[in-house]
Amino acid sequence: MKVAKFGGSSLANAEQFTRVASIVKNDPSRKFIVVSAPGKQFEQDMKITDLFIQLGANLDNNAHVCKQIETIMQRFLKIIKGLKLPLNIAGDIKQRIHAVIESAQPKFVKREALKSLGEDSSARILSMYLQTLGLDATYLSPKDAGIYVSNEPGRAQLIPESYSQLYTWRNKKGIFVIPGFFGYTKDGKLATFSRGGSDITGSIVAAGVKADLYENFTDVDSVYVVNPQIVNNPKTIHLLTYKEMRELSYAGFSVFHDEALIPAFKAKIPVCIKNTNKPDADGTMIVDQKKPSEKCVVGIASDTGFCNIFISKFLMNRELGFGRRLFQILEEESISFEHAPSGIDDMSIIIRESQLTDEKEQLILRRIHEELQPDYVQIQRDLAMVMIVGEGMMKTKGIAQKATTAFTRANVNIEVINQGSSEVSMMFGIQSKDLNQSIRSLYQAFFEN
Repeated sequence: MKVAKFGGSSLANAEQFTRVASIVKNDPSRKFIVVSAPGKQFEQDMKITDLFIQLGANLDNNAHVCKQIETIMQRFLKIIKGLKLPLNIAGDIKQRIHAVIESAQPKFVKREALKSLGEDSSARILSMYLQTLGLDATYLSPKDAGIYVSNEPGRAQLIPESYSQLYTWRNKKGIFVIPGFFGYTKDGKLATFSRGGSDITGSIVAAGVKADLYENFTDVDSVYVVNPQIVNNPKTIHLLTYKEMRELSYAGFSVFHDEALIPAFKAKIPVCIKNTNKPDADGTMIVDQKKPSEKCVVGIASDTGFCNIFISKFLMNRELGFGRRLFQILEEESISFEHAPSGIDDMSIIIRESQLTDEKEQLILRRIHEELQPDYVQIQRDLAMVMIVGEGMMKTKGIAQKATTAFTRANVNIEVINQGSSEVSMMFGIQSKDLNQSIRSLYQAFFEN
């Protein structure tokens, strides 16, 4: 039994809906279908979810929203007419939009409800279209499915008892179409996951119903070993472990939200990434374990927008509590860290640059000087992180040498390096301007030579 999740690009228009329906119809084991809101039809287009977010923002400003509602409805009408479905479905969607806007709920509650309507409408449209094809398909709301979440709008967390509730649907007859991206609190309040939340829903459903396979349909044949916008026609990855995918997702791979697959990972359910437009292609399988390989590096990921807080103090290693007090300053200023490579007398803290406004930077520097009395502190901005990923790297000779040689060949200076005890990844911090030539050189070293 399979759970299949279809992303926004898979549902961007009526033609894509028909492809999704064909995929569902051609494999009776695809019993649970999780859907995103319709995505972009072309590069300059807007995703339906972004249109709903914009609508919610204008509602906050008491702006006139009729034109925005009309824009959203035109997208849905085009899909409904293309599928030759009754037009009253469009009327129902419009009615739900107005019901949210005209409700007496606080504005932040309305924003949450509006954000969810893209996925909800996709699920209702797809379930009805599947019925016209003779399939026993039913729209299943997250509330009825038992997807219970914490009351944290925009970053809701699943309540574990949801899994047992979801499992009760496993042996019921028919196909169930579930909107992604949101769940309900125990007292009936709607709350959305973070962006990319439809992937989270798909993973939750797969874990809850104990699926044999979780298929994630998107617009790529498989996961590439490197960003295809940097390297032309890169090689594809046919097999990954959960740990490798988690590292790649965190470090900039855009296939998944970096926490999306955790429920499936914990339940040890294999995941297959497939292309909606080429459903017969093998795709990329993600599994719990795989056989060791001499070529242990499976991918090179990268991301920009980091900065480094570098602190140096003589005999830092003998000063009891130095690290704790440093991290306490960051915690009290609501800043999370990504990496923390250290030496005997110095320490680097890598954080997301977006967390560090100019005002916050001055505050942190003042507190570090006053409370830790270091010899030297520097904040270095505009860094990129490059991660080489593959299980078994610690046991494979020459990986670090090959990587550093590739950076040298690209004439790029390494600002920070961190591997620590990780067997899955090795991280390098470089100037953002040097990212593309670094990636190309690393690709050549690990995948062409």
